[in-house]
Amino acid sequence: MNLKKIRESVVNKRVLLVTEGTYPYNYGGVSSWSHTLCNLTKKIDYVIYALNAHYEEKPKYSIHDNVKEIIQVPLWASYDLCDIMDYGDSYKNVVDRKRNTNSISIQYYFLEPFKVFVSNLIGNKRCLDKLEQSIYILWEYFQKYDYEVTTKHQLVWEEFKNIIKENFDNSNDLVISDIAFSLQYINKLLLPLAIPIPEVDIVHITLAGLPIFPALIAKRQYNASIMATEHGVFIRENMINISSSSLSFFVKNLIIKSSESICRLAYTRSDLVTSVSKFNTKWEFRYGLDEERSKVIYNGVDENRFNIGEKPAHLKNTPTVVAIARIFALKDIITMIKTCEYVSKKIPNVKFIVYGDKKADLEYVKECEDLITALKLQDNFILAGHHSQPNKAFLEGNISILTSISEGFPYTVIESMSCGVPVVGTDVGGVAEAITEKTGFVCNPKDYNTLGERVVYLLNNPDICKHMGIEARKRVLENFTLNKIIQSYEDTYENLTPKRTSTKKLTPFY
Repeated sequence: MNLKKIRESVVNKRVLLVTEGTYPYNYGGVSSWSHTLCNLTKKIDYVIYALNAHYEEKPKYSIHDNVKEIIQVPLWASYDLCDIMDYGDSYKNVVDRKRNTNSISIQYYFLEPFKVFVSNLIGNKRCLDKLEQSIYILWEYFQKYDYEVTTKHQLVWEEFKNIIKENFDNSNDLVISDIAFSLQYINKLLLPLAIPIPEVDIVHITLAGLPIFPALIAKRQYNASIMATEHGVFIRENMINISSSSLSFFVKNLIIKSSESICRLAYTRSDLVTSVSKFNTKWEFRYGLDEERSKVIYNGVDENRFNIGEKPAHLKNTPTVVAIARIFALKDIITMIKTCEYVSKKIPNVKFIVYGDKKADLEYVKECEDLITALKLQDNFILAGHHSQPNKAFLEGNISILTSISEGFPYTVIESMSCGVPVVGTDVGGVAEAITEKTGFVCNPKDYNTLGERVVYLLNNPDICKHMGIEARKRVLENFTLNKIIQSYEDTYENLTPKRTSTKKLTPFY
């Protein structure tokens, strides 16, 4: 190691940034926030710990020098991770763990903490302290024994069925496929406990969910501080997604219970929880966060990149509404399409151009495409795919629109405002904390008639629309510039101490 690196290692804090399904392998608001954080914060060395559904070959973002390492954990990979991933462990250790793992080691060292873990994750008498302690014991187990051999063993299957019988009524009526899927789901939650954690000063988790598991291990191993940042409200969005899924009632109930337990664990064990909007804190306090460990840091935008500019020539005379949103249910593109139908009856040549990833939910994309066809909006509503330059995309619109049913503090709103493009958005998350009556309109979710009325009003009143755009830009400059936000995170990292004082009580939360 040269002298420069030695100096950096002494001065710089080392932060483990734990993401789930976002940075650096997928686009979206959380990824943009993560990328900005990694690029612009000073005297911070980042290690990215990316929890993904499946293995990703390469990042979608260019990686800054501040990022010293990327650890990828593909939760739903169908193969043994040791066959493809390099977690810095020796081949001998991998082989030794497999040799050590058998029915005896599982019977005597795994089944009891596994039972405590599952019972306090999904049972009727859950206790956070017991759940936390079981996580540490299971982590210690996986230091000596193999994850794959253990979780696929018949003894674990039999134990899990017993746990289900103890904690769920009518368990005898369950179909075997539901129990099998549930065990697979539980086992995937345990996977991060089998992955080595590098030494860090702070663990920064990007949602109050599974990322708390590696964070707790880093705290246990290295006395690292834990900081959580909530963008959307994980537990709320998870409930919406699971409730609307095609899963059985039993599986939905099990996943929601486990999500609640993990969420409470994240809120109560983090040294600090920062939120990107005041709206989030209502849910956080409800799920166990103390107000003294809560802080709001709004998202910020690069006001020099997202600046007022000219509308492209080919759209100059076309009333245009722009949206940047991944095409999936929480963004409620269906309501956006219905809004377009309302507007097209008043302004026949209107164009809604939606830029966003169409791979997140293929079934939902098909539903959107079918509705566009059914309403004969092929010339009015365009699913344009990902746009690599959102600052230019917003300039295509006279206004921008957001129809989400759940948000944190969406970048698309303040990016549009910074470009001098007023926003018509739904009253979710921190949207109403960004948009004022001078800079746009806030409407109830799914109310496509009111959304449509506001869009028509702005498109038919260009002077008012332009004035709102000027006010929107002014509001961003006063409140949501990038430098202010980055300084807030740098100060927060600096103030996080490696020691947290807390009183532990073995009291159930249900």
